[in-house]
Amino acid sequence: MTAKDHFNPIQESANSLAVGDDTSDSPCIGVCTTLYDEICQGCGRTLSEVSNWVFLNQEEKDQVWKRIRADGTAMRFQRQNKEGN
Repeated sequence: MTAKDHFNPIQESANSLAVGDDTSDSPCIGVCTTLYDEICQGCGRTLSEVSNWVFLNQEEKDQVWKRIRADGTAMRFQRQNKEGN
């Protein structure tokens, strides 16, 4: 029996921030940190993108998602890779 066999929508949505799923609007995983640059190590966005996220239109958000997925170095993607293995 796996965790998926015991699906609980409340747990699933609470977990989405922790593992960084693809269904959330924001790439944020609640681990906000930068080292030596303006890129959040948790989600891969620039500080400007983080602070202005709510003001971006969907096309702008999609471009950010595309860039951070292509880069793939943010913690959100490292966690997804571990979950998939």
